[in-house]
Amino acid sequence: MDSISTSTLLIVLVILILLSAFFSSSETGLMSLNRYKLRHLAQTKHKAARRVEKLLARPDRLLGLILIGNNLVNILASAIATIVCIRLFGDLGVAIATVGLTLVVLVFGEVTPKTLAAMFPERIAYPASWVLKGLMVPLAPFVWLINGITNLLLKLMRLDHRKDDSLNTEELRTIVNEAGTLIPQRHQEMLISILDLDKMTVENIMVPRSEIYAIDINDDWKTILRQLAHCAHTKILLYRDNIDDVVGFLHARDALRLVAKDQFSKSSLLREVDPIYFIPEGTPLNVQLAKFQRNKERIGLIVDEYGDIQGLITLDDILEEIVGDFTTSMTPAPSDEIHPQPDGSFLVEGSASIRELNKEMNWHLPMDGPRTLNGALLEYLEEIPQPNISVRLAGYPIEILEVENNMVKMARIMPHLYRNESGYED
Repeated sequence: MDSISTSTLLIVLVILILLSAFFSSSETGLMSLNRYKLRHLAQTKHKAARRVEKLLARPDRLLGLILIGNNLVNILASAIATIVCIRLFGDLGVAIATVGLTLVVLVFGEVTPKTLAAMFPERIAYPASWVLKGLMVPLAPFVWLINGITNLLLKLMRLDHRKDDSLNTEELRTIVNEAGTLIPQRHQEMLISILDLDKMTVENIMVPRSEIYAIDINDDWKTILRQLAHCAHTKILLYRDNIDDVVGFLHARDALRLVAKDQFSKSSLLREVDPIYFIPEGTPLNVQLAKFQRNKERIGLIVDEYGDIQGLITLDDILEEIVGDFTTSMTPAPSDEIHPQPDGSFLVEGSASIRELNKEMNWHLPMDGPRTLNGALLEYLEEIPQPNISVRLAGYPIEILEVENNMVKMARIMPHLYRNESGYED
């Protein structure tokens, strides 16, 4: 070293600090890349992305290479800085070299390059991958040795160094919500609705048993004809005396064909019915959607553990959970069951669906029990209520106005007086 001039050593020192900055920025840039964007680019045959993906396939080797290079240049820089400072400042040079080089390396070799790499990972990672790929060959024995020792220590500690990049449902939901303008708002809502299907069961969106449009085949012929004429559905449920004794579904197209052939009678109707597709209660919507597709069905009856019919669900009902309403329904829309009042309260019919009320009004009524406002109030009170009784359900003051046939017919909800669980008004 004595034969090398101080100016040459200073030039070498600057080069080593730049190499330190390169290794530091490469590490941060490569580890900050969006793995899913990188995978997409690699699949489109983006050369730099494919090269980086190969390096990241073994992060232990990549980190080993970067850290070997970084430590080598930092240690060599420390030795050269010490020699230069001793030449310039004598015995005090060791302390000056230690403090000065630490400051220089932190600012120019670590913090600044890593900050830039975190801000622009692709601009740093893609060019750096060329150099790192080239260094991987001559430094392979050292990388292999370091990684072998490291993996042995991890095994002794019973730790798995393999990384799982797969996303769970909640993480995927977060990504969709944070996509911003990259994904249109409407598309975000649809994607979130698909992810939410596994949280909902068929009971959440079914047509309740009491609202199923069905025809008793044992009624007189004129009554049946009148019901068929006024039915707005393409498939009609037929039963005998009691809806639990179902016969099957009659397609309106088949009924029209019988009329055209002048073969319209009870016996001919019964011959045209399709068999019933039964669905166990509690089936998640995502599972039922797959079952509809696999079994090539579009409509089914939901039954409980005793085989009693609880409601009806169609493929369109599930699709509407994803894309929103797009069909004409015979059941009243929530807006038809909600009547705003000048004082900020709302008159709500007892038959209104709690889930639809929450969706349309952005309320937070409990959804883990009964599906209608009437059912929720009866469950809360544990008895048939009388008119002019007020309760607070999930923080919402509710006044029962009308009771008919042991059911709440009309209630007043006052969301402007809502209090959350902490007791504070929102």
